[in-house]
Amino acid sequence: MTRSTIATPDVITIKPTRMDFTFDADTVPDYWAFKDPFCTHFMGALSTLFPVGERFFVDSVRALHEHAGGAVTSKDISGFIGQEAMHSLEHVSMNAMLEAKGLPALQGEKFTLGLLNLARRILTPRQQLAVTVALEHFTAIIANRLLTDANIMDNLSDEMRPIWMWHAIEETEHKAVAFDLYQNVPGNNHAERVVFQVLATVILAAVVAAFQVWFMARDKQLFNLRSWAFGLKTLFNGRAGVLSGLAGEYLDFFKRDFHPWEHENSALVAYWRERLDGARAQAA
Repeated sequence: MTRSTIATPDVITIKPTRMDFTFDADTVPDYWAFKDPFCTHFMGALSTLFPVGERFFVDSVRALHEHAGGAVTSKDISGFIGQEAMHSLEHVSMNAMLEAKGLPALQGEKFTLGLLNLARRILTPRQQLAVTVALEHFTAIIANRLLTDANIMDNLSDEMRPIWMWHAIEETEHKAVAFDLYQNVPGNNHAERVVFQVLATVILAAVVAAFQVWFMARDKQLFNLRSWAFGLKTLFNGRAGVLSGLAGEYLDFFKRDFHPWEHENSALVAYWRERLDGARAQAA
């Protein structure tokens, strides 16, 4: 299929869901991912990025919303903004719990905000949207991995599994909104999209690596070699690695005719939505 024939499937509804998660630092396990410091702090470091990152995404899409049309509608954009706003809000709550556990989540948020404010000052609105498109590709392929790899979900504690399940579902639902809007903005081009994907990759990798060291050090686990070995193997074990296994999907972005929904996973959304709704009903 060519890009012009690919669009968000009709079965996908981009609608925000407010979850009102609560996280008690006293009851959430210290190591809630794989019962391991490295894996827990890797996911905690990602959460640290979300509140200000999601706001940047919202601002970049809202700034160019007048270019909605064709594959992306005003309703899609409203749904995207609503979902990302809810993600930001819920990860603020999660990060407060991490901070209560003695981790530098709020300092990490402040650092990330500084980086994104720099981007706001030096980049045009279209370039800021290109950054959002690049980072939304990361969230989409990571979300897909979370929803397809039962080993990951099964190794999150009961307290933490719902927020990651919900976040991955909604990232999948709106994964093409920023991309399709960018395609409508005058002056968009493949070279610009590629350049900002490379820059976003380098900067994101550096920030996450720095936060990983920072979190491990604050938790007095910096020299826990067994945890480092386990965590790095979990992330980078070839096709089985949580991150290294994403290489093919990541590289698809560089194709001139790429579209996010060429990775068609709407059935996953339906499956996990049902599980999430069931868990919410049981908890009510």
